[in-house]
Amino acid sequence: MGASPEPAASAGPAKSRVTPSPRASKAGGHRPKLVLASASPRRLALLEQVGIIPDALRPATIDETPTRGEVPRHLVQRLARAKAEAAKLLVRAEPDYAKSFILAADTAVAVGRRILGKPDEGNRATETLERLRGRNHRVYSAICLITPDDRKRERVVETRIRFRNFSDAEIRDYIASGEWKGKAGGYAIQGIAGGFVVKLVGSYTSVVGLPLTEVVTLLHGEGYPVSYFWPNLAEVETE
Repeated sequence: MGASPEPAASAGPAKSRVTPSPRASKAGGHRPKLVLASASPRRLALLEQVGIIPDALRPATIDETPTRGEVPRHLVQRLARAKAEAAKLLVRAEPDYAKSFILAADTAVAVGRRILGKPDEGNRATETLERLRGRNHRVYSAICLITPDDRKRERVVETRIRFRNFSDAEIRDYIASGEWKGKAGGYAIQGIAGGFVVKLVGSYTSVVGLPLTEVVTLLHGEGYPVSYFWPNLAEVETE
């Protein structure tokens, strides 16, 4: 739920806090490029956490409205695929990224088959949190990877979460914080709302917005050098 609404597509490369070291640049030879079909700072930060640095961001603007009777798992899978396809139309026309990997993701929160969506005003966010408190809900995250030869690899991750029975006053204060804005289910687990969680079964990073284990597994399986930037990423403590 850390993913923010996707802004318009950016023409420039993704900005990173990590600079390739000489050792990494020479050891890997030709490195395939990676395009992230999102402009979410949270998804970018999650990728950087495991040393994966996208070369460009190509956020896709698509209709995210569920179809009639659509279940949460199918919704996130469909939207992740649609975002990847939309980004593909952009980058395949760009010489620098024509043979790049494209990664897209989508996240939804649900109680049973009911998809809660992203509240667009405080009253709706309040109603959503009232529905979630003291009970279980599920977070679904889907990723879609398009390879340089246009094959699709997809995964859907389901995580179960239980919230404690927080008070009306806590809901009011949380709404006042503004953290809920643009978040699936009206909360951000990586922020203040982490204090609402009693139990989590599944992937924490998936709830934030990107299931890192599945992303790394898919990229590695398709030959993308996930460890390319590792030599200058790890923090080393000195005595």
